[in-house]
Amino acid sequence: MTDPARDTLPLPDYDHLPIGGLESRVRSLSADEVEELLAFERSHADRLPVTELLSARLGQLHAGAEPTSGNPGAPRPEHSGGRSGSPVSPATSPQPFSPPPHGTPDQRGKPKGDRT
Repeated sequence: MTDPARDTLPLPDYDHLPIGGLESRVRSLSADEVEELLAFERSHADRLPVTELLSARLGQLHAGAEPTSGNPGAPRPEHSGGRSGSPVSPATSPQPFSPPPHGTPDQRGKPKGDRT
């Protein structure tokens, strides 16, 4: 069930942002917006690193810091439409240097006990 307050937050998908992304995005918010996020965080997940980050930013804003330019809704790098999947392919994987001890379909394994 989705909390309706979540949809009105100053940062879209706030509670899904990694802390590194959150740190750069809160710099573009006003003191009122940071206070709104802090109240939401405290009443929901109450994650210590996040509350410390928001409190520190709020302190900077009250001390005279200005919000920086930026777009809080900018695409996040962790959700980019880049390449997916493994970069390993048959062309880039190494050749095996010896068959496994149990053998392969074309080369039967040799039991260690039969040495006659």
